[in-house]
Amino acid sequence: MTDQTTPVAGADDAAQAAQFTIEKLYLKDVSFEAPNAPQVFNEPGQPQLSMNLNQKVGRLNDGAFEVVLGVTLTCTINDKTVYLAEVAQAGIFGLAGFDDRTLDMMLGTYCPNVLFPYVREAVSDLINKGGFPPFYLQPINFEALYAEGLRRRVEGAQGSIEVAEGGNA
Repeated sequence: MTDQTTPVAGADDAAQAAQFTIEKLYLKDVSFEAPNAPQVFNEPGQPQLSMNLNQKVGRLNDGAFEVVLGVTLTCTINDKTVYLAEVAQAGIFGLAGFDDRTLDMMLGTYCPNVLFPYVREAVSDLINKGGFPPFYLQPINFEALYAEGLRRRVEGAQGSIEVAEGGNA
């Protein structure tokens, strides 16, 4: 007796229609500044770190998107900038056959997850080569960030509808 799986009509077609590919990964922009070196190497005090994370998505053509994951890390001691590291890691991703909701989710979660290890490595290398102890970005939950962004978009859309209705009254 052999085990055979009969494909379900429609389900297999949908699975084959949706395609995701990584076309290219590249460092789009990088910057490192240590404006108060070398004096800052002996500065007493506890370093304070602040991080800014951003993502940009651009459509290149019907099935190709550029996603750029940007990280800016600023370290200060006693209101003096110790270092500023900025990295913009980009990728070109092929996405075809996804409905709009799934496409938005893929661009907002899956693509940044692919780019994150490259951003993490670049930031760590820059800081280390700048003469400072290595800094390792902790994992980021892009699914939670996406869900929060989606919630804000929905609230913003509802708010604009309410304002428009109030303006007509």
